[in-house]
Amino acid sequence: MAPLRPYLAAFRARFQLLLEYRVAALAGFATQLWWGGIRIMVFAAFYGAHAAAAPISLADAITYVWLGQALLALQPWSADPEIGHAVRTGGVGYDSLRPLDAYGFWYARSLGWMLARALPRAVLMVLFAGFVLPLVGLGEWAWRPPSSLEAALLFIPAFVLMAALAAAVLMLANIVVAATLNERGVNSILTPVVIVFSGSMLPLNFYPKAWQSWLHLQPLAGIVDVPFRIYFADLHGGAALQGLALQAGWTLVLVAIGRLAMARMMRRLEMQGG
Repeated sequence: MAPLRPYLAAFRARFQLLLEYRVAALAGFATQLWWGGIRIMVFAAFYGAHAAAAPISLADAITYVWLGQALLALQPWSADPEIGHAVRTGGVGYDSLRPLDAYGFWYARSLGWMLARALPRAVLMVLFAGFVLPLVGLGEWAWRPPSSLEAALLFIPAFVLMAALAAAVLMLANIVVAATLNERGVNSILTPVVIVFSGSMLPLNFYPKAWQSWLHLQPLAGIVDVPFRIYFADLHGGAALQGLALQAGWTLVLVAIGRLAMARMMRRLEMQGG
């Protein structure tokens, strides 16, 4: 464990720092709760007219929405703002001088940034959507527990791999930011791509059947669609294991690409500020 201590320390420091922003967590929770309610009403209207054509039940669609709203900050929509700041001010020079793997250091800090923003909001969302809504008579719109013990157990590695894959995608965005000194361009492209192809906007099973074979195999499916479908057992047994393998495989591929890209970027990096 000794070689991992610096990276765990970087993760812990960033995670604990961002946990202090309680007002931001409450504001994010309120916003995500509002949009979650709107999305559920849209699904309810759709199922009222086209329930027979839907690939999953309304209850599963509602749970899918609550999961997405709870873990919204874990989706790699935008590059880590601290990376862009470090490059513009010259602070990235410290990272290049540390006797550590720069990619691993950035990865650990980015993962801490994502989890610290996501987990407090997820806890609040579970309490409200999973417990408060049934108590006030809105059980049909509530966040339901996993469909089975198998689904609950499989969701644990699915969540871990979801976070690992999201951080690998985020690292690619961070590297582009470091190379271009501007996060606006990559964020403007990354946000709609992640929303559409991860299944965040709409479960991938709702897309045309001709698209689904490649939609379920592309890397962003492992960030939302795969773990959420494992949660309510739309993926189970061998299909669930294939989903976990997809998440793990894409994580390894994107990490390898990211390491190569970062090594190339660091060799050509021109630091600003000082």
